[in-house]
Amino acid sequence: MPPAPRRNRVCKRAVVRRTERITPHMIRVVLTSDDFTGNGCTDAYVKLLFGKDGVEYPEPLDMGVVRETYPSEQWPTMRTYTVRGWDEATRELTIDFVYHGDEGVAGPWAASARPGDVLWFNGPGGAYTPDETADWHLLVGDESALPAISAAVEQLAPGARATVFLEVADETEQQKLDTAAEVDLQWFHRTDGTRGDALVSAVESLDFPPGTPDVFVHGEAGFVFRIRKNLFQDRALPRDQVSLSGYWRLGTNEDGWQAEKAETRKREEAAS
Repeated sequence: MPPAPRRNRVCKRAVVRRTERITPHMIRVVLTSDDFTGNGCTDAYVKLLFGKDGVEYPEPLDMGVVRETYPSEQWPTMRTYTVRGWDEATRELTIDFVYHGDEGVAGPWAASARPGDVLWFNGPGGAYTPDETADWHLLVGDESALPAISAAVEQLAPGARATVFLEVADETEQQKLDTAAEVDLQWFHRTDGTRGDALVSAVESLDFPPGTPDVFVHGEAGFVFRIRKNLFQDRALPRDQVSLSGYWRLGTNEDGWQAEKAETRKREEAAS
Protein backbone atom coordinates (compact mmCIF):
# COMPACT_ATOMS: atom_id res chain seq x y z
CA MET A 1 0.00 0.00 0.00
CA PRO A 2 1.47 3.40 -0.94
CA PRO A 3 2.15 5.80 1.96
CA ALA A 4 -0.56 8.27 2.80
CA PRO A 5 0.00 11.68 1.22
CA ARG A 6 1.61 14.19 3.53
CA ARG A 7 -0.73 16.82 4.90
CA ASN A 8 0.24 20.33 3.95
CA ARG A 9 0.91 22.27 7.15
CA VAL A 10 2.40 25.47 5.80
CA CYS A 11 2.31 28.13 8.49
CA LYS A 12 1.58 31.82 8.15
CA ARG A 13 4.27 34.47 8.36
CA ALA A 14 4.52 37.67 10.36
CA VAL A 15 7.37 40.15 10.76
CA VAL A 16 8.09 42.24 13.85
CA ARG A 17 7.53 45.94 13.23
CA ARG A 18 8.04 47.30 16.76
CA THR A 19 7.85 46.36 20.44
CA GLU A 20 6.77 48.24 23.58
CA ARG A 21 6.98 47.49 27.31
CA ILE A 22 3.48 48.56 28.36
CA THR A 23 3.82 47.44 32.00
CA PRO A 24 6.77 45.94 33.91
CA HIS A 25 5.62 42.44 32.95
CA MET A 26 3.74 42.98 29.69
CA ILE A 27 5.43 43.38 26.33
CA ARG A 28 3.47 44.43 23.25
CA VAL A 29 4.75 43.16 19.91
CA VAL A 30 3.34 44.70 16.74
CA LEU A 31 3.86 42.57 13.63
CA THR A 32 2.90 42.91 10.01
CA SER A 33 1.42 40.01 8.10
CA ASP A 34 0.01 39.50 4.64
CA ASP A 35 -1.26 36.07 5.74
CA PHE A 36 -3.49 37.05 8.66
CA THR A 37 -7.26 37.33 8.21
CA GLY A 38 -9.36 38.72 11.05
CA ASN A 39 -12.30 36.62 12.23
CA GLY A 40 -14.24 39.30 14.11
CA CYS A 41 -13.82 37.63 17.52
CA THR A 42 -12.55 39.68 20.44
CA ASP A 43 -10.98 36.49 21.85
CA ALA A 44 -9.23 35.66 18.56
CA TYR A 45 -6.10 33.63 19.15
CA VAL A 46 -3.12 32.38 17.17
CA LYS A 47 -0.77 29.44 17.59
CA LEU A 48 2.74 30.87 17.59
CA LEU A 49 5.71 28.69 16.66
CA PHE A 50 9.09 29.29 18.29
CA GLY A 51 12.06 27.53 16.73
CA LYS A 52 14.66 25.74 18.82
CA ASP A 53 18.00 27.48 19.25
CA GLY A 54 20.56 26.49 16.64
CA VAL A 55 18.03 24.75 14.38
CA GLU A 56 17.39 26.07 10.87
CA TYR A 57 14.03 25.37 9.25
CA PRO A 58 13.07 25.55 5.57
CA GLU A 59 10.85 28.46 4.57
CA PRO A 60 7.97 28.70 4.38
CA LEU A 61 7.70 26.77 7.62
CA ASP A 62 5.77 23.56 6.97
CA MET A 63 5.13 21.52 10.11
CA GLY A 64 4.42 18.45 8.00
CA VAL A 65 7.95 18.61 6.59
CA VAL A 66 9.42 19.39 10.00
CA ARG A 67 7.78 16.39 11.65
CA GLU A 68 8.94 14.11 8.85
CA THR A 69 12.54 15.28 8.65
CA TYR A 70 13.54 16.56 12.12
CA PRO A 71 13.76 14.69 15.44
CA SER A 72 10.95 15.66 17.81
CA GLU A 73 13.28 17.53 20.18
CA GLN A 74 14.01 19.96 17.31
CA TRP A 75 10.38 20.71 16.49
CA PRO A 76 9.28 24.30 17.14
CA THR A 77 7.46 24.95 20.41
CA MET A 78 3.86 26.08 19.99
CA ARG A 79 2.21 28.60 22.30
CA THR A 80 -1.30 30.05 22.12
CA TYR A 81 -1.74 33.82 22.34
CA THR A 82 -4.71 36.16 22.10
CA VAL A 83 -4.76 38.74 19.33
CA ARG A 84 -4.80 42.11 21.08
CA GLY A 85 -5.57 43.95 17.86
CA TRP A 86 -5.70 43.69 14.10
CA ASP A 87 -5.59 46.66 11.72
CA GLU A 88 -6.65 45.60 8.26
CA ALA A 89 -5.50 48.85 6.66
CA THR A 90 -1.93 48.69 7.97
CA ARG A 91 -1.81 44.87 8.20
CA GLU A 92 -0.63 45.25 11.80
CA LEU A 93 -1.16 42.35 14.18
CA THR A 94 -0.71 43.19 17.87
CA ILE A 95 0.02 40.57 20.53
CA ASP A 96 0.70 41.18 24.22
CA PHE A 97 3.10 38.84 26.05
CA VAL A 98 3.32 38.35 29.80
CA TYR A 99 7.02 38.45 30.67
CA HIS A 100 8.70 36.96 33.76
CA GLY A 101 12.40 37.07 32.93
CA ASP A 102 13.89 33.94 31.40
CA GLU A 103 10.85 31.85 32.34
CA GLY A 104 9.05 30.13 29.48
CA VAL A 105 9.46 30.45 25.72
CA ALA A 106 7.26 33.24 24.39
CA GLY A 107 8.05 35.90 26.99
CA PRO A 108 11.83 35.77 26.47
CA TRP A 109 11.27 35.82 22.70
CA ALA A 110 9.14 38.96 22.99
CA ALA A 111 11.77 40.63 25.21
CA SER A 112 14.48 40.06 22.61
CA ALA A 113 12.35 40.63 19.48
CA ARG A 114 13.64 43.22 17.05
CA PRO A 115 12.16 44.80 13.89
CA GLY A 116 12.54 42.39 10.99
CA ASP A 117 12.36 39.21 13.10
CA VAL A 118 10.08 36.56 11.57
CA LEU A 119 7.41 34.75 13.56
CA TRP A 120 5.41 31.85 12.13
CA PHE A 121 1.86 31.14 13.28
CA ASN A 122 -1.41 29.37 12.60
CA GLY A 123 -4.91 30.75 13.06
CA PRO A 124 -6.78 32.69 14.07
CA GLY A 125 -9.31 30.77 16.11
CA GLY A 126 -11.84 32.25 18.52
CA ALA A 127 -15.50 32.10 19.37
CA TYR A 128 -16.52 35.13 21.43
CA THR A 129 -17.56 38.67 20.75
CA PRO A 130 -19.83 40.74 23.03
CA ASP A 131 -23.52 40.04 22.48
CA GLU A 132 -25.10 43.30 21.39
CA THR A 133 -28.53 42.09 22.52
CA ALA A 134 -27.46 41.49 26.13
CA ASP A 135 -28.72 43.85 28.82
CA TRP A 136 -25.32 43.94 30.54
CA HIS A 137 -21.89 42.33 30.39
CA LEU A 138 -19.62 40.67 32.95
CA LEU A 139 -15.97 40.14 32.01
CA VAL A 140 -13.56 38.43 34.41
CA GLY A 141 -9.93 37.43 33.98
CA ASP A 142 -6.24 37.63 34.87
CA GLU A 143 -3.26 38.87 32.83
CA SER A 144 -3.69 36.10 30.26
CA ALA A 145 -7.26 37.25 29.56
CA LEU A 146 -6.50 40.98 29.67
CA PRO A 147 -5.93 41.29 25.89
CA ALA A 148 -9.26 39.60 25.08
CA ILE A 149 -11.16 41.58 27.72
CA SER A 150 -9.59 44.83 26.54
CA ALA A 151 -10.60 44.06 22.95
CA ALA A 152 -14.15 43.21 24.05
CA VAL A 153 -14.55 46.37 26.13
CA GLU A 154 -13.29 48.50 23.25
CA GLN A 155 -15.96 46.99 21.01
CA LEU A 156 -18.88 47.68 23.36
CA ALA A 157 -21.34 50.22 21.98
CA PRO A 158 -21.99 53.58 23.62
CA GLY A 159 -24.49 53.08 26.43
CA ALA A 160 -23.71 49.38 26.89
CA ARG A 161 -23.22 48.42 30.55
CA ALA A 162 -20.39 46.21 31.77
CA THR A 163 -18.80 45.07 34.99
CA VAL A 164 -15.13 44.11 34.59
CA PHE A 165 -13.06 42.27 37.20
CA LEU A 166 -9.33 41.99 36.44
CA GLU A 167 -6.59 40.48 38.57
CA VAL A 168 -2.91 41.42 38.15
CA ALA A 169 0.19 41.27 40.34
CA ASP A 170 0.01 44.89 41.56
CA GLU A 171 -1.01 48.38 40.50
CA THR A 172 1.96 48.73 38.12
CA GLU A 173 0.39 46.03 35.92
CA GLN A 174 -2.90 47.87 35.43
CA GLN A 175 -3.70 49.14 31.94
CA LYS A 176 -6.05 51.77 30.60
CA LEU A 177 -9.11 50.32 28.88
CA ASP A 178 -10.62 52.56 26.21
CA THR A 179 -14.36 52.25 25.73
CA ALA A 180 -17.48 54.20 24.88
CA ALA A 181 -19.55 51.97 27.15
CA GLU A 182 -20.51 52.46 30.79
CA VAL A 183 -17.92 50.23 32.48
CA ASP A 184 -17.46 49.49 36.17
CA LEU A 185 -13.82 48.37 36.17
CA GLN A 186 -12.35 46.84 39.32
CA TRP A 187 -8.70 45.78 39.64
CA PHE A 188 -7.52 43.16 42.13
CA HIS A 189 -3.90 42.69 43.17
CA ARG A 190 -2.16 39.49 44.24
CA THR A 191 -0.28 41.22 47.06
CA ASP A 192 -0.52 38.15 49.28
CA GLY A 193 0.42 35.67 46.56
CA THR A 194 -3.06 34.20 46.12
CA ARG A 195 -4.37 33.70 42.61
CA GLY A 196 -7.98 34.01 41.60
CA ASP A 197 -9.49 34.18 45.10
CA ALA A 198 -10.43 37.85 44.74
CA LEU A 199 -12.06 37.23 41.37
CA VAL A 200 -14.09 34.32 42.70
CA SER A 201 -15.26 36.35 45.69
CA ALA A 202 -16.14 39.33 43.50
CA VAL A 203 -18.33 37.23 41.20
CA GLU A 204 -19.96 35.33 44.06
CA SER A 205 -20.84 38.54 45.89
CA LEU A 206 -21.95 40.48 42.81
CA ASP A 207 -25.60 41.50 42.83
CA PHE A 208 -26.50 40.72 39.23
CA PRO A 209 -28.47 43.55 37.59
CA PRO A 210 -31.84 42.69 36.06
CA GLY A 211 -31.93 41.52 32.47
CA THR A 212 -29.95 39.10 30.36
CA PRO A 213 -26.19 39.03 31.01
CA ASP A 214 -23.37 38.23 28.60
CA VAL A 215 -20.57 36.64 30.64
CA PHE A 216 -16.90 36.11 29.75
CA VAL A 217 -14.61 34.36 32.26
CA HIS A 218 -11.15 33.36 30.99
CA GLY A 219 -7.75 32.83 32.56
CA GLU A 220 -6.11 30.38 34.97
CA ALA A 221 -8.13 27.16 35.04
CA GLY A 222 -8.46 26.95 38.82
CA PHE A 223 -10.45 30.14 39.33
CA VAL A 224 -12.36 29.68 36.08
CA PHE A 225 -13.64 26.33 37.35
CA ARG A 226 -14.73 27.86 40.67
CA ILE A 227 -16.59 30.69 38.96
CA ARG A 228 -18.16 28.19 36.58
CA LYS A 229 -19.83 26.50 39.55
CA ASN A 230 -21.26 29.79 40.74
CA LEU A 231 -22.62 30.75 37.32
CA PHE A 232 -24.16 27.43 36.33
CA GLN A 233 -25.10 25.79 39.63
CA ASP A 234 -25.77 28.68 41.97
CA ARG A 235 -27.15 31.20 39.49
CA ALA A 236 -28.45 28.72 36.87
CA LEU A 237 -27.34 30.81 33.91
CA PRO A 238 -27.99 29.33 30.46
CA ARG A 239 -24.77 28.10 28.91
CA ASP A 240 -25.27 30.17 25.76
CA GLN A 241 -24.90 33.32 27.87
CA VAL A 242 -21.47 32.34 29.19
CA SER A 243 -18.01 32.01 27.62
CA LEU A 244 -15.59 30.09 29.87
CA SER A 245 -12.01 29.04 29.14
CA GLY A 246 -9.07 27.94 31.23
CA TYR A 247 -6.19 29.37 29.21
CA TRP A 248 -3.58 27.76 31.48
CA ARG A 249 -3.18 25.93 34.78
CA LEU A 250 -0.93 26.96 37.63
CA GLY A 251 2.07 24.65 37.92
CA THR A 252 2.11 23.34 34.34
CA ASN A 253 3.10 24.66 30.93
CA GLU A 254 0.84 24.77 27.88
CA ASP A 255 1.93 21.35 26.67
CA GLY A 256 0.96 19.73 29.96
CA TRP A 257 -2.28 21.67 30.22
CA GLN A 258 -3.35 20.76 26.67
CA ALA A 259 -2.59 17.09 27.38
CA GLU A 260 -4.64 17.28 30.59
CA LYS A 261 -7.60 18.82 28.76
CA ALA A 262 -7.40 16.19 26.02
CA GLU A 263 -7.45 13.40 28.61
CA THR A 264 -10.43 15.00 30.35
CA ARG A 265 -12.34 15.15 27.06
CA LYS A 266 -11.62 11.47 26.44
CA ARG A 267 -12.99 10.53 29.87
CA GLU A 268 -16.09 12.64 29.35
CA GLU A 269 -16.73 11.10 25.92
CA ALA A 270 -16.26 7.59 27.31
CA ALA A 271 -18.73 8.30 30.11
CA SER A 272 -21.39 9.77 27.84
